Amino acid sequence: MDGSEDALRVTASVCIPANELEWRFGPSGGPGGQHANRAHTRAEVRFDIGNSPSLTEGQRNRIMAKLGTAVLVVSADDERSQLRNRRLALDRLRLRLADALVIEKHRRPTRPGRGAVERRLDAKRRQASRKQDRRRNFED
Repeated sequence: MDGSEDALRVTASVCIPANELEWRFGPSGGPGGQHANRAHTRAEVRFDIGNSPSLTEGQRNRIMAKLGTAVLVVSADDERSQLRNRRLALDRLRLRLADALVIEKHRRPTRPGRGAVERRLDAKRRQASRKQDRRRNFED
C-alpha cells in the first residue's frame, strides 16, 4: 500500500496524505434515542494548514488568507453511519480547500461606450418630455 488511495486529492496539483488529517468522533446531537446517545457517528476532521508539508508556501498563504485560520476543522453528523459522515467531512474539506485555492481574476475597470451613454441620455430626455407633457395638460 503506497498511501495514494488514502490521500485527499483537492486539485490536480494538491494532494494531502491521510497522515496529515486528524480525526475525532463523537455522538451526534439532537434526538434519536439510544442510538444517538451511544454511537459516536459525528466525524470531525482537522487539517493543519500552517504546518502541512504537502502545500507550497504560496498555497498555504492563500488558503490561510481566505479562510482566516491556520487549522481547518470540518465536521459532519448528517448520517447515522460514521463511515458516511467521514466521507461527507472529507468532501466538505476538499471543497473548502479547493475554493480557497482559486485565484480570482483581476477586474479591470471599464467605462460605458459612447453609444450606451447617448442611448441613456436620450431615454432620460424622452422620459422628461413625457412628464413635462403631462404637467402641461394638467395645468390647462
